Amino acid sequence: MLVYPQLTSGTLMQFPAQKSHRLRTVVNLLSDGSCIKLADPPAEITLWQLQYANLSDQEAAALQQFFESTEGSLQTFTFLDPTANLFVWSDQLDHPGWNKGPLLSIAGGFADPAGGTNAWHVSNSGAAAQSLSQILEVPGEYRYSVSVYAKSGVGTIVNLICGPARDQQALANQWSRIVISANGGPTETVEFGIEFPAGASADLFGMQVEAQTGPSIYKPSTSGGVYPNAWFLDDSLALTATDVNRHSATVNIHANRL
Repeated sequence: MLVYPQLTSGTLMQFPAQKSHRLRTVVNLLSDGSCIKLADPPAEITLWQLQYANLSDQEAAALQQFFESTEGSLQTFTFLDPTANLFVWSDQLDHPGWNKGPLLSIAGGFADPAGGTNAWHVSNSGAAAQSLSQILEVPGEYRYSVSVYAKSGVGTIVNLICGPARDQQALANQWSRIVISANGGPTETVEFGIEFPAGASADLFGMQVEAQTGPSIYKPSTSGGVYPNAWFLDDSLALTATDVNRHSATVNIHANRL
């Protein structure tokens, strides 16, 4: 699949960057002068303007090659929103969007580290490891970070999942953010989540996965940040050489959920 490239630093964008939404309302004007207005969610468009500076020759060439592979604005590609949490329903761990091990029990409404009640208590009553994860259609060669706020009794161990990588984390009885950063593996789908050994339990808040090497501030998500139907807005890409092995560019992308 065509996927917008990461920079060699493992990020998708530089600052400043802009993101906006465009919504559409359908208006039906009746003969008596009244009108009916209805929202048109499928017509929602998300737009990004990414401004790059000091791109290396390698990064500039990769961007130019990708632009040519889409024939400018002609072909669609997958874009991973660099400002978003890629998980769907990140604050609802009991939602069907999550793949839950059969012996995991999940209860919500617990106090979270942000001062709300969006934490979840997850426990494994089985004799084998159980996971809570999502499988996303994203490129395995990307670098990702998976993070979550967690707490449990002293000695509790969990494993964060990022594709084939498993990172063992020891939890404390106070909230702390645990993180794994890894490549997703040689596939076009990647599993992200957390695994509980037999008998383990913990409180969780803020499950997040991002297409970058480290976590940013937690961003609650319902629809996730994976856009499989994105386009370049322009039919030309202007790369400007600013110095030896240094280039700048502005890239405009738009996408919808269809």
